[in-house]
Amino acid sequence: MAQFARERSEPVAAPAVANPGPLGLCGFALTTFVLSAVNAGLVSAPNIVLGLALFYGGLAQLLAGMWEFRTGNTFGATAFSSYGAFWLAVGISVQQNLIPSPTAFGYFLLGWTIFTGLMFLGTLRSNIALMAVLGLLFITFLLLTIGELAGNNASHVAGGWFGIATALAAWYTALAGILSSTKSVFTLPVGPRS
Repeated sequence: MAQFARERSEPVAAPAVANPGPLGLCGFALTTFVLSAVNAGLVSAPNIVLGLALFYGGLAQLLAGMWEFRTGNTFGATAFSSYGAFWLAVGISVQQNLIPSPTAFGYFLLGWTIFTGLMFLGTLRSNIALMAVLGLLFITFLLLTIGELAGNNASHVAGGWFGIATALAAWYTALAGILSSTKSVFTLPVGPRS
């Protein structure tokens, strides 16, 4: 009986937590890619993004953010949780037809442009791949904001193309994270850390 009590009182090692970064980046990338294809004029069905915005870009990315808190990664937790909430907000706003005007949506995007600028600053001591994702995303939001506030369709379309580039950079960064955490036969460079 004493043996059983001693075994139960010994601390149990917590299981290792997998890197949630690739999941968050993939949810972000696919949802961004689809909406950016709409913004670039490649697809004329904007509602196609709803399911992705609510579940993969929204819920899955939000969960990745919560798991980043568990790993102690404040940047990843803030980024994934925030962009997951962004996609949930966009999904609900489109689904419920809650966007009253381009100007109102422009200010919504302006807030996300500012936030993304702050997040980009947070990548400056990270790696080049992550800097590329947030740098391209900042340009994407800036162009979409200008497009909405100034009614400039060319800026909106350019924002779509930069969004596609952002998605590709995010997928690359996600794959690099996946390959580095497995017994892959190759890895992808992400650039040196500062």
